[in-house]
Amino acid sequence: MQNRIFQNACNQLKKDINRKIGIMDDNGYIIACSDESKVGYQKESVISHFEMSSDDYIGGGYIFRKIETYSKNIYVVFCEGEDELARGFAAFMAAHFSTIKQYYDEKYDRNSFIKNIILDNILPSDILYKTRELKLSVEAERVVFLVRSHKTVEVSLVDVLQNIFPDTSKDFIIRIDERDVAVVREVKNGSDMDEIFKLAQELHDTVASEAMVKISVGISTIVETIQELARAYREARIALEVGKVFDTEKNIISYDNLGIGRLIYQLPTTLCELFLNEVFKKESISVLDSETIYTIQKFFENNLNVSETSRKLFVHRNTLVYRLEKIKKLTGLDLREFDHAIIFKVAMMV
Repeated sequence: MQNRIFQNACNQLKKDINRKIGIMDDNGYIIACSDESKVGYQKESVISHFEMSSDDYIGGGYIFRKIETYSKNIYVVFCEGEDELARGFAAFMAAHFSTIKQYYDEKYDRNSFIKNIILDNILPSDILYKTRELKLSVEAERVVFLVRSHKTVEVSLVDVLQNIFPDTSKDFIIRIDERDVAVVREVKNGSDMDEIFKLAQELHDTVASEAMVKISVGISTIVETIQELARAYREARIALEVGKVFDTEKNIISYDNLGIGRLIYQLPTTLCELFLNEVFKKESISVLDSETIYTIQKFFENNLNVSETSRKLFVHRNTLVYRLEKIKKLTGLDLREFDHAIIFKVAMMV
């Protein structure tokens, strides 16, 4: 990533500097150059000079200058020529690449810091200190989107997401593993979840289109402080996990809208089995065929309204009543009664 940024800078500068220019790493390898065929060449003697001195090095028809960075690693820029103009170009490049390196290091540190927060890899007592050190806002409304691809892809999800969220000072794109990428997004104060959902929809459509892969997006609630980002990430992850079980047709799942599914997901398996055995004393839910299950789902969608459900199913009202009676005989639950309907709904989710 860093080398690519350096190479882009060289490509831009060569339009104005009609000489070969580039940058070397602390092993003397050219990592970026206006003549890309030179990338990978090594000049150990140059690095040896700068390990002993900070003065410019002139040799082989080039001027070399060390750039100042916060890290201990040595980086050296070079410009073709040994005249004063070449020296001026080298000085300009040193300042330019130093700024790029500083920005990259700061951004990398910030990304690592945010990743450590969301994955709970940092002590709470260190968060405030590091936040101020990196000049981040402690109090700002943020939301976490967890983007999960359904299969590994050649296109980098991180690159696609960085194009969607270019404000690298406030938004963070964090690779979790080969399929998951977290987006920590700062939002306007007073934003509501409808706005957040629209943003997630845009994110989903863009990534799915550009990466040519099916993805799901989990959405956290809005948090107000940087310390709460770990909770927000857990919410986004839970949204995806619960959605995978209870809302298989949805590609965007908000933690806010999980409802009772969130509670059921966290119940122990033994407790769920005990509940099912107690509810279905006659027959198991598995004895119901797909048509009956579909009828039940539509009945719930229409708020237990027999007339409205029969209309949506294009069946006579008496036909629907017959089906409901059949369900009652099989399971012992009359779905026309609110309490029985709730029990059955929970049982279907369990």
